[in-house]
Amino acid sequence: MKENKFSKINNFLKIFLEEVSRSSLTYIILAVFTGLVLGGIIAAATTQDIYEAFDESFIGGISASLKFIWKTYSSLFLGSFGNPSKMVSSLFSGDKAAMRTAFKPFLESLVVTTPYLLTGVAIALGFQAGVFNIGGEGQLFMGSIMAGWAGWTFKGLPPIVHVPLALLIGILAGALWGFIPGWLKAKTGSHEVINTIMMNYIAFNLSQYLIVGPFQDPNESFKTRFIEESAHLYRFFEDPLRLNIGILIAIVVAVLAWYVLYKTTWGFEIRIVGLNPKASKYAGVNSSLITILSLTISGAIAGLAGSVEMLGVNFRAVQSLTTGYGFDAIAIALLAKNNPLMVIITAMLFGFMRQGSRVMQINTGIPIDIISILQAFILFFIAAPAIIRTIYRLKEPKQGDLTPQMTGSGEKI
Repeated sequence: MKENKFSKINNFLKIFLEEVSRSSLTYIILAVFTGLVLGGIIAAATTQDIYEAFDESFIGGISASLKFIWKTYSSLFLGSFGNPSKMVSSLFSGDKAAMRTAFKPFLESLVVTTPYLLTGVAIALGFQAGVFNIGGEGQLFMGSIMAGWAGWTFKGLPPIVHVPLALLIGILAGALWGFIPGWLKAKTGSHEVINTIMMNYIAFNLSQYLIVGPFQDPNESFKTRFIEESAHLYRFFEDPLRLNIGILIAIVVAVLAWYVLYKTTWGFEIRIVGLNPKASKYAGVNSSLITILSLTISGAIAGLAGSVEMLGVNFRAVQSLTTGYGFDAIAIALLAKNNPLMVIITAMLFGFMRQGSRVMQINTGIPIDIISILQAFILFFIAAPAIIRTIYRLKEPKQGDLTPQMTGSGEKI
């Protein structure tokens, strides 16, 4: 009887471990873990103190390396989430100033996550339709600058009118920047990668011209006017905390995008076109229209990301090179396997790493660029799952749903 019971438990564990081994989520978690390990090794390998410790003894060098890696990632954690003990004590004390200080790292990480989430959903939507939208950065720029224009141009409006109006104008600007390469691809066959890259340059230079030209603040150089207070997005807390309703808007957009993709006929057509445009034509799907609409909506969501940044965080535009959100969004979408709900998680990963990197640099002296290396490692292992499955002896996954995986050239694999 006991042997039979143990046999059932053993069989259950085997089946459970096999399912875990085949799960895509398992290899994504291991890809992130492996990227963090390699990133820590590189961080230690570029620190002079580690070499000095190895000169004294091999064991001492290993010990110093492990301590340094621990300090690096603990600083990254504190910078992104905050100190848990201080957060708890501030809640019990009831001191509002202490609570703001203790929770600021976590709340600021959510602020950084917001544009990552929106641009990640925008890029994922394009991937699902089989198009590689590299223009998220330019679409974000245009959404931001035009939302800002609406924010300082229209005066005397109530917030309930001014905020949606400014958001809408930013969305339309981003949509236009997505529509052009979408139309060119559908009607002329020109590659969307080239077109969206070119649209990025147009957006960068046009926004710089507007900032130092027609939109420039008469009292300050290289900066636009401040938007009207009636155009500000609602903030949940007092200054210096910047968390605003934009994070809720981003989550709603991600959920809606998932619902449309997986629960509607139009979403099914998008995924069919992404998997095989030629076969979709035989099935009666207008693949040209799907391509145009997908890139237009993708641009609109990226434009919304820029609008939220302008109306909820910055309140004015300044002359700068690039935010990097649109380019990082490519990695975020790929890491999420183009699933809008998964983008919420991967956007938080990138947003929290970006916010925590500042504290990490102060505490350890490691350049913020190490975060880019971490992200590159993670993306590399996500793009090459066979490496992770070989290292950790994972089994091949079962055939999944209709989710096209894109290569660097925009082709499906």
